[in-house]
This record gives sequence, structure tokens and C-alpha cells, in this order.
Amino acid sequence: MSAKKGKKTMESINSRLALVMKSGKYVLGYKQTLKSLRAGKAWLIIIAKNCPPLKRSEIEYYAMLAQTGVHHYTGNNIELGTACGKFYRVSCLSITDPGDSDIIMPKDEGKRD
Repeated sequence: MSAKKGKKTMESINSRLALVMKSGKYVLGYKQTLKSLRAGKAWLIIIAKNCPPLKRSEIEYYAMLAQTGVHHYTGNNIELGTACGKFYRVSCLSITDPGDSDIIMPKDEGKRD
């Protein structure tokens, strides 16, 4: 993959994530993400590149059981926190309501009724 294409997809996910932060509902952090997955409220999970492997695999396992999409963010937890508009690190987040953003793919919306 070229560097230009990688940068463009990074900007795309960052702009969609910013729109979710303004108009949607989300939870930040490992514990809250697991709670939303167990409750079945999560639509999409975003995990930072440097999330610890044990936490990453546990989140992926719960997401597989809940039939929820997982996106592996290409930046580290500092960059993910910045993309969320926060001044702290975010290793993972769960989007419970996308709001005006099209971050959730149309094929995923059909299974959530």
C-alpha cells in the first residue's frame, strides 16, 4: 500500500471519528468497551495499534460473539485520543450510536434492528 493511500484512509477515519464524537454516542476505554459489547450496544469497536495483545484478543473475542465489527486503528493510543478530540490516550473505543457519521458500513446496519 502506498503512503499516500494510507494517509488518505487515516484522514478519512479521523474525520468520521470526529463526526461521531460530535453527533453520536460512544464509550472510551477497555472496561467500558467490554461492558458495551456484553450488553450488545456496540456497533463498531476501534482498537489502537499499541493496545496490549491480551486486551486486544479479549475485545476481538467478545466482538466476534456479539457480531460487532472491529477496526484496527493504524495509529497508537495517543493518536487515537487526539482523533477523538481528547487530551489523553485512548487504547480502544466502542461506538454505540454513529449519529450523522457514515463510519458504520451499510451492510452492518441491516443486522441491527
